[in-house]
Amino acid sequence: MREPVYLGAIAAGKVAFASVGLTVRAGGAEHLPRSGPVVLASTHVSFPDFLFVGDALLSTGRLVRFLSRGDVWGSPVGRAMDVMRHVPVDRQAPAAAYLRARRLLEDDQVVCLFPEAGISAAYVVRALMPGAVALARETGAPLLPVNVWGGQRLWGQKRALDAPFPRPIITRGRTIDVRIGEPIHVPPTADVVETTRLLGERLHAVQEDLQQLPEHRPRPGEYAPWYPAHLGGDGVERVESFALDAMPTSAVAPTWGPLG
Repeated sequence: MREPVYLGAIAAGKVAFASVGLTVRAGGAEHLPRSGPVVLASTHVSFPDFLFVGDALLSTGRLVRFLSRGDVWGSPVGRAMDVMRHVPVDRQAPAAAYLRARRLLEDDQVVCLFPEAGISAAYVVRALMPGAVALARETGAPLLPVNVWGGQRLWGQKRALDAPFPRPIITRGRTIDVRIGEPIHVPPTADVVETTRLLGERLHAVQEDLQQLPEHRPRPGEYAPWYPAHLGGDGVERVESFALDAMPTSAVAPTWGPLG
């Protein structure tokens, strides 16, 4: 890994984690191939999730190229994002991001997408964009489901459309879990919608396992807007959250999780 800007960002991230006593627990990194193109499809529960996914895969020696909100490139870190070969996404015109991601895969890179295209206020895996599955089908790259949980307690989603952009809540000693799942092979003949539903089912199943770990559950009587309502928390109800998600019509509607 001879990418000084990326390595410098990793070092800065580790300092930031240490400063707030943050622990990132990784599982399943052995599922990441040591070479060749890889598509990661990650759940999205907090704004810094890309930091947690990247940290969880450091032991593999591979750097991850993330697809991220295009407005980040208008900030002071925009130039660094280009140098690290991350990809800006314009939700209104995502084709350019898809083509850039495909070129990265043709260059044998690890590319991570957040197919929920945002954070659900219900903290349940929401509708998924089909781009991750389409990239895996077109390039032959293995598709690895990735689950992240815990970051929503640091910087999660707002609960109403007219609410201000949420601010981080820095609390020491938080734990973030990242799980990399077994690869999904997506043949050239695969149905993109059906395979995206399979991806959604896998992501939801692992997410609920993580959510119900004792260290991630709310304390008795605790107000927990960061925890799903169907598991006893105070997150936005699933159906109500659909109005907040504002997913494009090309998204695959959930057939997984609590639908009532």
